Amino acid sequence: VSLCPAPLNCWWVAGIVLLCFGKRIWAQLRYSVPEEVQVGYPVGNIAKDLGLDLSTLKDRRFRIVSGPNHALFQLNQNTGVLYIGKITDREELCDGIKVCLINLKIVVESPLEIHYVGVEITDVNDHSPTFPESEQRLEIAEHTPPGTRFQIHAARDPDVGTQSVRLYKLSSNEFFDIEIRDSEEDKIPFLVLKKPLDREQKAEHRLVLTALDGGSPLKSGSLNLIITVLDANDNRPVFSKDIYTVLLNENAPIGTLVIQLNATDLDDGLNSEIEYTFEKTQKKKVHDTFELDSVTGEIRVKGIVDFEETEIYRLDLQASDKGTPPLTGECRVIIKIKDVNDNPPEIEVTSLSNTVSEDSKPGTVISLLSVTDKDSGVNGKIISYISNDVPFELKPSFKENTYSVVTKGFLDREEVSHYEITIKATDCGEPPLSTFKTLSIQISDVNDNSPHFDQNPLQFYLLENNVPGNFIFSISATDNDMNDNAAISYHIVRERSQNDMSFLNINSDNGHISALKSFDFETLKTFQFQVVATDSGTPSLSSNVTVNVFILDQNDNAPREMMCTTCVCCPWCLHAGTCQTVIQC
Repeated sequence: VSLCPAPLNCWWVAGIVLLCFGKRIWAQLRYSVPEEVQVGYPVGNIAKDLGLDLSTLKDRRFRIVSGPNHALFQLNQNTGVLYIGKITDREELCDGIKVCLINLKIVVESPLEIHYVGVEITDVNDHSPTFPESEQRLEIAEHTPPGTRFQIHAARDPDVGTQSVRLYKLSSNEFFDIEIRDSEEDKIPFLVLKKPLDREQKAEHRLVLTALDGGSPLKSGSLNLIITVLDANDNRPVFSKDIYTVLLNENAPIGTLVIQLNATDLDDGLNSEIEYTFEKTQKKKVHDTFELDSVTGEIRVKGIVDFEETEIYRLDLQASDKGTPPLTGECRVIIKIKDVNDNPPEIEVTSLSNTVSEDSKPGTVISLLSVTDKDSGVNGKIISYISNDVPFELKPSFKENTYSVVTKGFLDREEVSHYEITIKATDCGEPPLSTFKTLSIQISDVNDNSPHFDQNPLQFYLLENNVPGNFIFSISATDNDMNDNAAISYHIVRERSQNDMSFLNINSDNGHISALKSFDFETLKTFQFQVVATDSGTPSLSSNVTVNVFILDQNDNAPREMMCTTCVCCPWCLHAGTCQTVIQC
């Protein structure tokens, strides 16, 4: 809504917004004024648009608060009019910005009011289009196909909107026309060839390109175009093939010839001399691996050729003659790398049980393996097997080159408690390459052995008159198992009919036997009992041994008088034919 009074002759007012908060009133005004108007040019009557009493403006210190661009404007305290205080140049203030808006803060006091005023500086057509140079030279070969485009300098105009560059005009001629390509910020002109040039008829063309803006009145700038017609390099180099395909062994030595290219040019002199180059878009990997002789067209190995890294190279090349301007021909060389057997297989253990119970059934899986080979074809084909003689075997899985390591027989920890399983994988290349992987397997114990006595029965000899309670002899058994399965405890079998065995005591941990009484040879000369040895496995196993004890006599009895009952002849005397009487008691 325009609120600008006619006598002030302001440009326009975009709008006004009043916000009341207590005793302060905030208002926002917007005006518009063209750039480069004279100092004193009225922008708008702020006091009137805000409804302020003109008679109080001075006392209330009606003013512009200092800011970045406050010097561009002046505020009359008597009339309330905002006018230009300094000639404005929109391009200097807001170069490249479509809407050039200057924000001002207006203050009146008692009571305090703060108002915001936006002044848009509008563009006027005060600049002409200009080119970066006064002339531009172009070289165009004769026989250049019609429709060929040549980019030429674009004009620039700092004004905006319709007052910037709108169109280009080319001076009248029969060979060239002008085309415009719009970009986001400007219009780019292209010179378009309408018909073939003939240097022998006209070696140089002089044209004028005019750029016009859309202002009123129109403003313009011009560029002199000088076009030199070059003698025709009529034939471009041609390769014998568009696509060459070659096979190269990997690990080929540096300097190995891959291929020699051949391109021909039907022109004479410099126009037929050819130079070979890689296309500019060629990947760095190609430059690192191959080199090209620019004169002979030979491509040789420059770096390491590794099939596993790159299986195929695509080389884009061009042959350029030395004409002016030079013409080029293109071709592609496809180098297929032939795999050689230079990588041994790789064995990866994907799962492993380091400990296997000795009671595992045949076919128990202890490990899963994956065997791979970076090579291809027959070189990747792998033969895998367990190379040492162990009770384990490789079984192929459902997936190629994956295996299970399984038990192929019964295990006995007491015979072998640890295995080193060596797995060998060999490819089918020439020469074949192999790799090895060793699995360390510990056999865990189960209680499958009973305690064992070296002999059965056992015989011990004991002197009579032993001290009661003292150790008399020891029983010992062995168990081929380990840990708890080999921990043995002992006890004496006591039967009801052997009450006399109650005087024997055995240490359950070490088998030491002691007697609680003293033995007398004259009373007891021998006795027998059984000892049971039991391990601590689950379930436990045991075995028995029979113990025979022989009491040895000691000279612990004095001689005593005895009654003789019979008299007989001495036997050896009878043999001699005589009889001598002896007493038999």
